[in-house]
Amino acid sequence: MRNLKVMAAYRGTAYHGFQRQENAVGIQNIIEEKLSGLTNAPVKINGCSRTDTGVHANQYCFSFETEHGIPCGNIVRGMNSLLPDDISILSCEEAPADFHARYSCIGKEYVYLILNRPCKDPFMADLALHYPFALDTELMEQSAQCFVGTHDFTSFCGTANQKEDSVRTIEYFRIENNESLVKLIVKGDGFLYNMVRIMAGTLIFINEKKLAPDSIPSILAARDRNLAGKTVQAHGLYLNRVFY
Repeated sequence: MRNLKVMAAYRGTAYHGFQRQENAVGIQNIIEEKLSGLTNAPVKINGCSRTDTGVHANQYCFSFETEHGIPCGNIVRGMNSLLPDDISILSCEEAPADFHARYSCIGKEYVYLILNRPCKDPFMADLALHYPFALDTELMEQSAQCFVGTHDFTSFCGTANQKEDSVRTIEYFRIENNESLVKLIVKGDGFLYNMVRIMAGTLIFINEKKLAPDSIPSILAARDRNLAGKTVQAHGLYLNRVFY
């Protein structure tokens, strides 16, 4: 039995997240269907993360086992000939028997993309949040440094999916401003449900003076979702990199 590690990228607009769905189409449904056809056997893949409806991935890892001897290069070429244009296989390699895309992962980097200009861009409607007002990105980045470190992120978790263990470690939180395109870049050892989207919404609230620039430590300490900012839309979020 072979264990294979695969890197993919996808545009999440047309899908109900990555995870396999019974009554909707997840990206996992599509990949498993095409892999099963390519290897002439049922395939179940293990994804590195659940992503929500409309969320994208520049780098997504999944692993699967197969008895088929098809070379890794042929899996990349064959899958890309079968998959729709919004899903791409980037690489495939042999992995140790105990490798698991989710449980072997030691960190993830997310990007939240904001189109910051008065007029919207019809070509980026589902790829970035359109924010037509001024953004003080220096103030936002300064406030974002309060996320760095090990904290209980209960206040930054969607209430319907809070976990008992809400402690996560954020390695860095950077903001890049390239003319009208603003990138919020955050790396951590793991993320709670909606965590990046709530952190982004909180920084936007700070920009709008709905929250004080130094409010993040007290929001973290309170462990109360109602004190943080809004959950911004999913279509600006990208799983950018995964680390093993």
